[in-house]
Amino acid sequence: MSRSERLLYAANGVDLRVVDLELTDGGHVEQPFVRTPQAAGAVVFHGGRALLLWRHRPVTDTWGWEIPLGEIGPDEDPVRAAARLVEEQTGWRPGPLMPLIRIRTAENVADSDHVIFVAYQATPVAAPANDQTAPVGDKTAPTGDQAHERERAEWLPVLGIQRLISEQAITSATTAAALLHLLADLLQARTSH
Repeated sequence: MSRSERLLYAANGVDLRVVDLELTDGGHVEQPFVRTPQAAGAVVFHGGRALLLWRHRPVTDTWGWEIPLGEIGPDEDPVRAAARLVEEQTGWRPGPLMPLIRIRTAENVADSDHVIFVAYQATPVAAPANDQTAPVGDKTAPTGDQAHERERAEWLPVLGIQRLISEQAITSATTAAALLHLLADLLQARTSH
């Protein structure tokens, strides 16, 4: 299958393109998609808890728990980007990062590529800019009017991850896949001992 693409729109971080795909039978189909920069993130896990961010997503006007994740800078490798993003977004410096999973979240509409690592320790550095010394504890997603909510970082029990996904307190595909992958790794390690 050969392909060619053309730019439809590019501004304010949006790069919308259309790809002309030549099919094996000689036919053609056009597919619009968004080109996105590669992103890195990390699951920081310690003492049965994962360090997550309570974030608002304006496009869907929803709040949810997410792992630290963001764009990889120019000339930055994914592992350094993940460490930087964890520290910037949570105020915790992760220990050694190891590869966990690589995710392409929306292959039909975007070329998003998320490289996710795992760290099994972290050191507090400072409160992140979006956090005014938020408590670290066993909190679940708030209910009711969330107008008073603000972004914050908290350590949540990984054994509650499936419930948070079921309750739509975790809706990010990258976060859900990374946390469930970590849970599977932990279960596999436990059963092999």
